[in-house]
Order: sequence, then C-alpha cells, then structure tokens
Amino acid sequence: MNFEAYPFEKLTSLLENITPNSDYKPLTLTIGEPQFQTPNFIQEKLKENSHLLNKYPKTAGEDSLKDALLEFVKNRFSLSLKKNQIIPTFGTREVLFNFPQFFLSDKKEPVMAFTNPFYQIYEGAAIASKAEIIHLNLTKENNFKAEINPEKLKNCDLVIINFPNNPTTSSLNIKELSKWVEAALKYDFVLINDECYSEIYSDTPCPSLLEASVLVGNSNFKNILIVNSISKRSSAPGLRAGFIAGDEKILKDYLKYRTYVGCASPLPLQMANAAAWRDEKHVEENREKYRKNFKLAKEILGIKIPKSTFYIWLEVDDDIEFTKTLFKEKNLKVLPGSFLSRGDFNTKHVRIALVENEQKTKEALLRIKTYVK
Repeated sequence: MNFEAYPFEKLTSLLENITPNSDYKPLTLTIGEPQFQTPNFIQEKLKENSHLLNKYPKTAGEDSLKDALLEFVKNRFSLSLKKNQIIPTFGTREVLFNFPQFFLSDKKEPVMAFTNPFYQIYEGAAIASKAEIIHLNLTKENNFKAEINPEKLKNCDLVIINFPNNPTTSSLNIKELSKWVEAALKYDFVLINDECYSEIYSDTPCPSLLEASVLVGNSNFKNILIVNSISKRSSAPGLRAGFIAGDEKILKDYLKYRTYVGCASPLPLQMANAAAWRDEKHVEENREKYRKNFKLAKEILGIKIPKSTFYIWLEVDDDIEFTKTLFKEKNLKVLPGSFLSRGDFNTKHVRIALVENEQKTKEALLRIKTYVK
C-alpha cells in the first residue's frame, strides 16, 4: 500500500536543514494535542481500577461505559439512543481507519469521498480499501464548507465529513447538516461525521449529525453515523476513548468485525473513560482555557474567533516559506496547509494549534505577528 508520509514527517523533512534562532525558546503549535493536564479525577479512576488488568475486556464495551456514553449523548444532544446504536471504541483513529475497510470490503469498485483538507487517516483508509477517492474541497470561496455535488456523490459508497472542521475551523449549522442527511438518503451512501471537536466551542454548542438526522425524520439513523472522543474534550488523548453511533443495522455487523480486530479498550481505561464522559465541569474549564487563547489571538493577530476547535487557519502568502521563516527566525513550528490537503488551493494557509497555556500562547502569537499583514 502506497501511503503518503504523515504531515508531521513532512514538516520534519522541511525543517531538518534549518538552524532556528537560539535567542528564542522552541515552541511547537503543530499537533492537535492539548498540553493541559488530564483532570485528576480521571487519573484517579484509572488507578483505582488497575486491578482489572487481569481480565479481558469485551469488544462491545462494559455496560458502565455504554451507559455513560448514552448519558452523554442524551445530555448533550437530547437524543435517547439504544445500546445497539452505539459502540465504545479505542479512540476514533482506529475506527476511521478500519470502518471504511469493513464497510467497503464487499464493494466491487468502492468509492469514498471526504473533506479536503483532511485528517490523513481518511486517505489512509481509502487507500487500504482500494477505493476511488473523491475530494470535497473546502475553499475560501465556499467558506470552507463541503458542498453537496450530485455528480460527485451519486456513485459514492462512503462519505466522511468533519465538522467542526480540522484544520479550517469551519462549522455547519443543523440545517446544513440536514442537507447532508438528505443527500445520504437520496444517493444511498453511508455518511460519517467526525465530531471530535464538537465539545471545544467558544459560545454556542455545535449540533450533531444525529440531531440533523432526527430533524429530517430519519430517526432510525439510516446511513448515518458519527464518531467522537474525549481526546480534545478532556485533554486525555492517551486514554484512547471514543465511540461510533448511529445506524444500528450497520453497527451490528461492524461490532462482529471488531471482535476480530482486537481493539477492545482495557478495563481500567473504560472505567476512567466512563467517569470522563459523565462529567461536564472539567470540559467547561477546558473551553475557558481555549477562549482565553483565542481572545489573545484576536487581540494580537486580529483574527475572527472561530465557533469551534482550537485552531487558527491563518492565511499567508506562501505556507511553506512562512513555516520555514517562522522556524528559522522565531524558533516556532506551525503546520503548512498544503501538508493537510491535496491540490494547490489551500497552500496559502497554515494551521496553528492553540493548545498551550496563556503565557506560551501569547509568546507564540507575538512571534507570529511579525509576519502577518
């Protein structure tokens, strides 16, 4: 399989022969990894249940974890899901890679579409599935929102969208999501929304594709799935805690497939995950940290604060040269937009992850300001 190098590998190669200015301490704002401590109550729950390491975990997840997930969906989206409409997963990366292989395995000439720029695991899954790839381009002209193009979608088997979006920070309202549900039903493709940034919002909570599905009368979620995780929500990417939810007919067979994959979450992690999903206080505290970072970004760079995510999608003259110059002169790493996309329409943006504390964020933004018009 011919996989593309990951964006961070490309960045390492880009900067390897550049000596950064030693007058500045190194700062990295490339990866979407929260640099805040995982809340103590989650860590304690993990420790309290370490004795369960002598037991095999269930692929379907323990009832206590499934109950916590159902409570989260109920409290957050006012949706009462059944247990067979949700599966706990080992984060969402593994799902986004293996679900397309599961679903497309019996398609003679599979076709998979996803938003572009994108989380590179989507492309990897398509390559592993030997699927034809269709890019749903997110451009400045369409406000970085995926357009419903019948000519592109009518032959698709699987479509992955990602809203709130990484890296462009764009969001879809519930009416816009509803149009995507209608398209999935009309053209009979399975639609997944990767919602892992849904809990990092500045003001108004973001809607879920499941809510949009109910809104248009598709209350059994035919052809509709979402994935979500606590990596960003709880500053706990190391817990590998996520879920996939929606169409129970699809999930029934996918669960059977997962018993062969061997990706069940260890029991101590499941107990810690359940505690995290049930608590909202620490999530609001995290949101407040990102609000403060974005307030600084608005004051220093003059950007518009996005509705969701913790990224800045900064327009520049040349993303490669901007990245190299910033590293050389200010010892600061950002990620070129062209490393996250295919085609040349996004090469005038860099992604900046505001995942550090206020002090480091302010320092980084002041360094960047020198090079922003």
